[in-house]
Amino acid sequence: MLVLGIDPGSTATGYGLVTRQRGRYRMITAGAIKTKSKDPIPQRLQEIYSGLCAIIQVHRPEVVAIEAIFRHKSSESALRLGQARGVALLAGAGADCPIFEYNAMTVKKSVTGSGRADKEQVRRMVGMLTGADLSALNNDACDAVAIAITHLAHAAHHAAQGSRR
Repeated sequence: MLVLGIDPGSTATGYGLVTRQRGRYRMITAGAIKTKSKDPIPQRLQEIYSGLCAIIQVHRPEVVAIEAIFRHKSSESALRLGQARGVALLAGAGADCPIFEYNAMTVKKSVTGSGRADKEQVRRMVGMLTGADLSALNNDACDAVAIAITHLAHAAHHAAQGSRR
C-alpha cells in the first residue's frame, strides 16, 4: 500500500509517500510545497492544490493520510490552516483516494511511542523507521512522512473495520 501523508500549512504543506515492504517502512519521496506569505491566499491555495494533484497523478497513492484539525491559539492561523487542509482534502478526494485523519498526538505515539514527543524525536524515529537520510527534509515533510507511517501502522485496524476514518 502506498500512502501519501500530508501535513497541511499555508506557507509549507509537507508531503511524504511511504510504503511498507517486508515489514519495513520505505520512504519513496517527501518534500514540501512552499508558498510565499506575501502572495494572496487564493494563489497560495491554488499552488498547494496543484502541487498535491501533481504528486497524486505521478505516484498514484492508494490512500491519503492527513493531520486532523487541532486547537490553535490564533483564529487567523487556524483559518489559514483550515483552508490549506481543505484544498489538500479536495486533491485527495478528487483522485478518489480514501482519506484518513490522525491527530498530532496519535502520530507522535505511533512513531515514537510517546504522544508528547517533540519534533526532533519524531524526526529521529522517522529516520530510523525508514532508513532514510532526512537531513534535506524540513519539519513539514518529516511530519508528513510520520503521518503516512501512522496510517500504515493502523491499516490493519482500518481494514478490519472496513471504514474510513
